[in-house]
Amino acid sequence: MVIKKAITFALCIALSGAVTSFASESGKIAARAQKSLKAGKFAKGYSQLERALVASRKEADRRSEARIFIAMGQVRTHSLDYAMADSLLNYVENEGLDRSTRAMLIKAKMALKNATGKYPDAIKLCEGFDEDVLDKLDDQLQGAFYSECAIAYAGNHNSEKAAKALKMVGKSTDDDTGIYFWTEARLADLQKSGNADSLYRKAEAKSVEANRPFTTANILYHRGKVLEKSNPAEARKVFNRCKTAFELMGLPKNAEKCGM
Repeated sequence: MVIKKAITFALCIALSGAVTSFASESGKIAARAQKSLKAGKFAKGYSQLERALVASRKEADRRSEARIFIAMGQVRTHSLDYAMADSLLNYVENEGLDRSTRAMLIKAKMALKNATGKYPDAIKLCEGFDEDVLDKLDDQLQGAFYSECAIAYAGNHNSEKAAKALKMVGKSTDDDTGIYFWTEARLADLQKSGNADSLYRKAEAKSVEANRPFTTANILYHRGKVLEKSNPAEARKVFNRCKTAFELMGLPKNAEKCGM
């Protein structure tokens, strides 16, 4: 089924791994899906992922199949279809995966737990992954993994561990995607530190610079929630931008949440 769904930093991580199947049919289709999703063509991108999944099964490529399932699960998470996301991610068997794919799977599951406010469950996933193995993985994947860990700790009111995980995000990435600013803003928001709006604005600017429309709209949503009580007029402006952006991306369910 073709759906108009969304993608964030985390999905880019999964797809970048999924498409390194080089000259395989599934890899080529998944690469096109990545480009479509980044460009905001979500219905087309998800349809391409479905085609890539069929191709990976024809190729009997378990690694590619797993990574495509992970990417699809993350699309569902960020499009608020949590039940389907859970189903897709649980379909992937943890055993037998290479270490990068396993890290992608755990990170995706953490993102789902964080999105649904199940922070203790996300922490268990974070702490259950071998840190020595994580240190040997791609820097961008490490940054995305530690970002979810940091958000989970902050959501569970453990500021010390959240700060340590945020530091690891900074060490792991040069922040071309703005993931450090995004994580820092989420921590400030969850911990009610008072500077969340200014940090969200920094994350927003970086996201615009990196041309990540979904991420920008998502940041606007969180900014609006921060401003709702302190500055309703400004919050309305931010929510309007959020709603318009999601609508233009063809994401009515996401646009709906940008109301006051």
